Amino acid sequence: MPAIEVEQLHKHYGNLHAIQGISFSIEPGEVVGFLGPNGAGKSTAMKIITGFISPTAGTARVDGHDVVTDSLSARTKLGYLPENAPLYTDMKVQDYLDYVGRIRGLGTAERATAIDRTSQQCGVTARLGQQIGELSKGYRQRVGLAQALLHSPPILILDEPTTGLDPNQIVEIRNLIREIGRKRTVLLSTHILSEVQATCDRVIIIHQGHLVADGATSEVTTREQGGIMVQAIFAPGTVALDRDTIRQALETIPGVTRASDIEAEDPAWSAFEILATGDVRTQVFALAVARGLVLVELARERTKLEEVFRRLTRS
Repeated sequence: MPAIEVEQLHKHYGNLHAIQGISFSIEPGEVVGFLGPNGAGKSTAMKIITGFISPTAGTARVDGHDVVTDSLSARTKLGYLPENAPLYTDMKVQDYLDYVGRIRGLGTAERATAIDRTSQQCGVTARLGQQIGELSKGYRQRVGLAQALLHSPPILILDEPTTGLDPNQIVEIRNLIREIGRKRTVLLSTHILSEVQATCDRVIIIHQGHLVADGATSEVTTREQGGIMVQAIFAPGTVALDRDTIRQALETIPGVTRASDIEAEDPAWSAFEILATGDVRTQVFALAVARGLVLVELARERTKLEEVFRRLTRS
């Protein structure tokens, strides 16, 4: 059973169509990046999944529970951290987490155990006696994560959890999310795309209310690039071959669609970008050996998610 399942979801605000028929499912244990430019419909979709608003049409299910007709059961399976963490700044961290535990229906002993567990997990144990309003933005986000995890939900939804944090705090929260994701399903919305590439197994991209990409992060980048790109640099070996001869030899490798000259550090070297339907590094190495060339460098180039995002969401 999918942890989250969305089918033909629509949300209209008058003439504004925020979401237009998106569908996807997320399996238990997946860590998924949910991406899109401002106004794409990310937060709207998350608010529907978490039961804050109702869809205009379509369905969303959490652990098999419909978020409209069986909303309470769906919410018990979720931990949610919205973009602006729902914190009461005049409360102490301990009191706030105890309050959230009461709302979640945890008994006295359960609350004590849950507060101890989540405060350690989120690194706020030393701040339990401190007023939330006195905490830095990074620690407030940690408290927000602690409240989302308090009832041990199998599914965690995070909307822009690193907004407004400095680089050190971003790394801390990213590591925390990666640790949490080892045991839970995580749907993560963020504008920091390097964070998604480092943290998420899969990426879903929406643009103007439509789903434009869905798949493993490496698959999405490879597909949008048109294949796998390999960079190879050769130096003259036992045989001196000109660039055209080497390029023609590379293009005879099965799966290679293009071999293009690129600039090399040494004028005596020959450098190429090789686009192929699969990873051809083994075949390129074998070609260098067979032709008596010295292989100076051989590496698979990784397309950055930023490039794919810009390509897919350029209006």
